[in-house]
Amino acid sequence: MAGGIYLIQDDDRLVEMMEQPYDSEDQLQDLLVTYPNLIAGDQIDRATARRWLLISREAATPTDEETAVQWSLDHLFLDQNAVPTLVDVRRTPNAELRQKVLGQSIDYAANAVVYWPVDSIIALFEANCRDRGRDPEQIFEEFLGADANEDLFWQKVKTNLQAGKVRLVFVADEISAEMRRVVEFLNEQMDPVEVLALEIKQYVSEDGLKTLVPRVIGQTAEAQHKKSNATRERRRWDESSFFAEIKARRGADEAQMARKIYLWAKSQEPEVQIQWGTGDAYGGFAAQLPQKGRKPYQLFTVDIAGRMEISAHNYGSVPPFNAEENWLELRNRFSSIGLSLPTEPGERRSPSLALSTLQDEFALKQVMETFDWVVDEIKSL
Repeated sequence: MAGGIYLIQDDDRLVEMMEQPYDSEDQLQDLLVTYPNLIAGDQIDRATARRWLLISREAATPTDEETAVQWSLDHLFLDQNAVPTLVDVRRTPNAELRQKVLGQSIDYAANAVVYWPVDSIIALFEANCRDRGRDPEQIFEEFLGADANEDLFWQKVKTNLQAGKVRLVFVADEISAEMRRVVEFLNEQMDPVEVLALEIKQYVSEDGLKTLVPRVIGQTAEAQHKKSNATRERRRWDESSFFAEIKARRGADEAQMARKIYLWAKSQEPEVQIQWGTGDAYGGFAAQLPQKGRKPYQLFTVDIAGRMEISAHNYGSVPPFNAEENWLELRNRFSSIGLSLPTEPGERRSPSLALSTLQDEFALKQVMETFDWVVDEIKSL
């Protein structure tokens, strides 16, 4: 390897830094875990720099719902828009290895979209936090801020996976011209998947100073134009657009069920507030109960796929339902309307209920009465 960069010290001394290969792939992988910003989020999105939440190193990827794990991805990150970012690290791949890496990474993405439930991604994140001696809630707040809606974020992860909206990043200390052409071609052709290469060169001085220089490859003008157009097309749903879309997708009966649930939430204002989703993939609304000095209490979401969904973690991690007796009562009441909560409060699961099962007036009335009780219990704190 050749070439160098120069640092000017405080005493005006010029220090030459010479390019130096990494000792191993493990060294480069360790650097990404310790310094996620090396994934050059400011180059990937110059308007709004990408930030990274490490989900896991060596993230296992299944090939179907029943088979054992076949591959292990080097790193799995999420950005602040809940886009899964699959990272594969190699030291200067040759032609044969380049083909293997590209093919294997596309296999990762294809199988993750189909077989990777969001609950398993949450479990990987929590296990990684435990291994590092960190509190998952604290890490999440540092990533998105104290006011962020964690349940809505994980819902967006799920939606992005279902829509195939993922990012593949190939990392090496040197990206060849052949690799660059392949990555640029894939990034132009694969939509909504984003395909990038990341070259991270290491420079070292004689007295031990070290500098790392990342460079993102793959963002041709055509690829950036396509991706930016897709971003601009994101929309915020509202009452009119949501009910028109769910009627077109699910039919008039399910749209009517969704409207009755929506009208129940509206009737609870101002205690209950409605928050609309954004984007073509996640279309729906959340019914939330504002909490003084705390995050809003999300009661449920209703989406254009015709589902009412709740978050077990949201209910079980804060009062009043984090208490064993109250959790048992909540489980019993939700079970009676077809929502199955886990045995332990706070477990990260998202039970859902198909709106098609609520076309019986008695069933719908029972659901609304259950949430009347939930609201009363929370307000009684």
